Amino acid sequence: MAQTLLVLNGPNLNLLGKREPGIYGGQTLADVEADCAREAGAHGFELSFHQSNHEGVLVDWLHEARENAYGVVINPGAYAHTSIALRDAISAIAPVPVIEVHISNIHAREPFRHHSTIAPVAAGMICGLGPIGYRLAIQALAARR
Repeated sequence: MAQTLLVLNGPNLNLLGKREPGIYGGQTLADVEADCAREAGAHGFELSFHQSNHEGVLVDWLHEARENAYGVVINPGAYAHTSIALRDAISAIAPVPVIEVHISNIHAREPFRHHSTIAPVAAGMICGLGPIGYRLAIQALAARR
């Protein structure tokens, strides 16, 4: 049976392709999901891909990952800068590895985006490379096997 990779997307990522294309590009979230499915399949993983604008829903999915996932790729969106709840949920599911992804370079944007509450408890962070960051995160998780 294939191991499952969970890909979680936080607030406003449902608007990819429409919201600020100069920052986030033209790919939709459905395009990102298709890319992730191909990459996960190439490494023998099944993919579970979700998006929510609600912090508690993301926390619930992280809790489920503790029992059901090999690893997690999370683009927490703006919650990266504010959510202690997501940070604590990621800590709680250890040793499940979590890779934080951001489409834009959070360090080259507004100062409030420079800090991530997620980074200290994640296995790694990929930012600023556009949607390919999701595929790179999947490759990084595959390399951990």
